[in-house]
Amino acid sequence: MPHTGTLIDRRFRERIVLVGVVLPGVDPASVEANMDELAKLVDTAGADVVARQVQRRDRPDPATYIGRGKADALATLAEAVDADTVVFDDELTPAQQRNLETILGRTAIGRTAVILDIFAQNARSPEGKAQVELALLRYRLPRLRGRGTGLSQQAGGIGTRGPGETQLEVDRRRLVRRMQRLEADLRGVDRTRQVQRRWRGRGRHRQLALVGYTNAGKSTLLNRLTGSGVPVADRLFVSLDPRTRQMPMPGGETVLVTDTVGFVRKLPHELVEAFRSTLETVCQADLLVHVVDGAASDPQAQIDAVRVVLEEIGAGGIPELLVVNKADRGDAPTRFAGDTADAPRISAKTGEGIDVLLRCVADRLRVADRVIELEIPWSRGDVLAAVHREGEVLSQDPGPEAARVHVVLDDAGRARFRRFAVVPA
Repeated sequence: MPHTGTLIDRRFRERIVLVGVVLPGVDPASVEANMDELAKLVDTAGADVVARQVQRRDRPDPATYIGRGKADALATLAEAVDADTVVFDDELTPAQQRNLETILGRTAIGRTAVILDIFAQNARSPEGKAQVELALLRYRLPRLRGRGTGLSQQAGGIGTRGPGETQLEVDRRRLVRRMQRLEADLRGVDRTRQVQRRWRGRGRHRQLALVGYTNAGKSTLLNRLTGSGVPVADRLFVSLDPRTRQMPMPGGETVLVTDTVGFVRKLPHELVEAFRSTLETVCQADLLVHVVDGAASDPQAQIDAVRVVLEEIGAGGIPELLVVNKADRGDAPTRFAGDTADAPRISAKTGEGIDVLLRCVADRLRVADRVIELEIPWSRGDVLAAVHREGEVLSQDPGPEAARVHVVLDDAGRARFRRFAVVPA
């Protein structure tokens, strides 16, 4: 795989100016919150914020996004603070980016470029690297700029034919070919994952997906629930590759828990598309455990951002259990409103509230289940073991020829063990 590069050069700590725009109907406080988050993204990408500017506008300027006068003032500010790059909280069109870089005399990028850069740093598995590279190429394709324009004689006719394609067209063709190769590779990975899902479906293990805002503590919670050693860090987008582990429930049954990539406000569409096969793991879950950062200044905004992405990937209708994490933090809010008002409070770091969480998960999974009585001959120990694996055994009464088992099973489990039911399900 050729080196794709990243969008922020980390040979040194770049100096960054942040720019935000308040449009009509937009709460200025939400813009400031977005700017604070953008500053964290820039820091994660390996750069330092040296200045920030917020402007009010009736609508974005088609040529420069902020208007020519403000662009000139921004150029003066960037020069004064010796900035290397100007980062806008919103996305710039290719034309706006070119015009701004001409005026500013330095690189101008949007939030999407910063997030893509972070993903490029954190991708570890071959699949993750391919997904990030595909997202980068999709982002760059409309932003290609022609080089060697002297070769461009494309009108046709006698006396006008040039030596061939322009460099722009060559670059575009190479990118398209590379994208097609990556898409084919990822389709192969997706077919393998579908086979794995079918095998898991045959085992009838219930599936949980941990979803939530980036840095909400999903990987820490996975470690706490399953005893796995998934790397964790107090940074954005540490985990990109999904990890699935087995988790024993209090009733004795086993469920599969999958940790997924974290979400963020204005998550680039290119990333959602590139990671769609990975995010389909969420769509296969029986229950979404939505982990909320209890120390966040605006938990509801983060919840809303996650649900936007869930709707986009087709997982909006899956049952959801909200869980407020980081209850051990001294700066965690003591009151929650809206969706988080009745959510269980936990600390994935210390283990506080984990028993309550497990009971809530069991209750949610049991909604679609019901108790059934089975009579299983002692000669069918394989069936008895399968019942203990797939359901929650409430009681087991030994008889001379068979065991009477009261067990909670879902629809698939009741269908599988129907022949042993005392009263047909």
